[in-house]
Amino acid sequence: MNIQHTCFPFMVLAAGILLFTSCHSGPNIPQETPTSGTIHISVDESFKPVIDSQLKVFESSFPDARILVDYKPEAACLRDIYNDSTRMIIITRGLSLPEERYFRDTAKTPAVSGILAFDAVALVVNNHSRDTVMSMDEVRALLEGNDPKKRDAVMDGVTATSTVRYAMDSILKGRAMGKNVMAARSSPQVISYVADHENAVGFIGVNWIGDQEDSMELAFLKKVKVVAIRCDRCTDQPFVYPLAANIVLKKYPMVRGLYYILKENYSGIGNNFVNFLQYERGQLIFKRSYLVPARMSFEIRDAEIQQ
Repeated sequence: MNIQHTCFPFMVLAAGILLFTSCHSGPNIPQETPTSGTIHISVDESFKPVIDSQLKVFESSFPDARILVDYKPEAACLRDIYNDSTRMIIITRGLSLPEERYFRDTAKTPAVSGILAFDAVALVVNNHSRDTVMSMDEVRALLEGNDPKKRDAVMDGVTATSTVRYAMDSILKGRAMGKNVMAARSSPQVISYVADHENAVGFIGVNWIGDQEDSMELAFLKKVKVVAIRCDRCTDQPFVYPLAANIVLKKYPMVRGLYYILKENYSGIGNNFVNFLQYERGQLIFKRSYLVPARMSFEIRDAEIQQ
């Protein structure tokens, strides 16, 4: 009898704890599915126009899903995903093997990455400038501060942006930039500075000036001119513009990839957005913005270009 009297209160207490826990655990579980909920992502500022277009179509297709995006320099995006302040970033490189091992073994949150599209770094000059063609040797000399014309180079930041990293790694091969390299706070400010200074050459992502259906980008194109770059391997045209066909055929020399990095080990909005970017609708939006889709075939047609 003593045993029965001892066990009964314990059973009642345990049942009460379970009931209390079940009643109060519901609101603490995040309510998210691939098509509903809210997430935060960080995106390289160089790609704001095209990602804005992607989000507009994605959220119209999934009205219960909301993606809050912070546009910032590439290095800041990487810090966000390392610090767990975001689960997804879009930048100009994927994960290295040591980074994959870190997320898997140390952070205990595996991350995946993949390429979405190919982008070009475009050079723009003042509308009154006669310097509408350049070779890569001239671009290198400009960035090193050895330009015989004493022009200024204008970047969308000082050290932390993808455009600066591309210039340092792929153009200068680690050599130092000259004192003539200036920093604007954003790509639109690069365009505005070049529009006001005849002696400046701006470096921006082509998606800021590529979409002929975007009124903002058309307004930018009225302020500046795009520089054609010498194609050393071309026999038919010595200088080429950062057009999609020239990126595909590897004629334009300053090309970089656009990648996603995702830490979402379940079927959530992040995975759904990656799928959207990789498949037809997302890839066509990249194409419309003068980027080259990485996940679908690209058809090249002959066309006349008005300059």
